[in-house]
Formats: sequence, C-alpha cells, structure tokens
Amino acid sequence: MPSGYWIARITVTDPERYGAYARALPEVIARFGGRILVAGGRLEAVEGDVKPRNVVIAFEDYETARACWHAPEYADVARLRLGAAEVDVVIVEGVGP
Repeated sequence: MPSGYWIARITVTDPERYGAYARALPEVIARFGGRILVAGGRLEAVEGDVKPRNVVIAFEDYETARACWHAPEYADVARLRLGAAEVDVVIVEGVGP
C-alpha cells in the first residue's frame, strides 16, 4: 500500500512562535504513526519558487496523512504557528511497494 506524506515549504517570520509549533508537532504526528523525514537542513534551490525550510512527514498511508491533518489535536497545534510563518502544504500519496 502506498504511503502518505505531508510536504511543507515554509518561510518562518516569527522564530519564537514557530518554535512552539515545531516543539508540539512531533507528539501529534506520533499519535498517527507518522515520522518526520525532513525538517529544515541544507538545500540547493535548483528550480522554481523556493522557501528556506522544507518538511516531509511520512504516514502509513494517504488516509492516515489526511486524518492527522484534519484532526482536532493537529488543529490545536497548528494555531501555534498562525502569523509565525508563510506555509505551503500538500498531502500526497506515495508510490506503492
């Protein structure tokens, strides 16, 4: 079965407020069996629009990735980053085994 992923591109505008979100996020992700594969790190902008921070979170499947995003506990955590970052996020289905 194909995995599900959150792929986020982020420009942090308030590091302190965004930091509160980043510290709270892993607990919610873990509740849904997710794991953070990429969180920041070095990057090379090779084409298109780029944001300085990129995050990839893997879930067992697409449905679980969507369920986590739409869960009330994630909504509570997501409020921590309001006004602290410009964020683009997609939920995508990965390639099957």
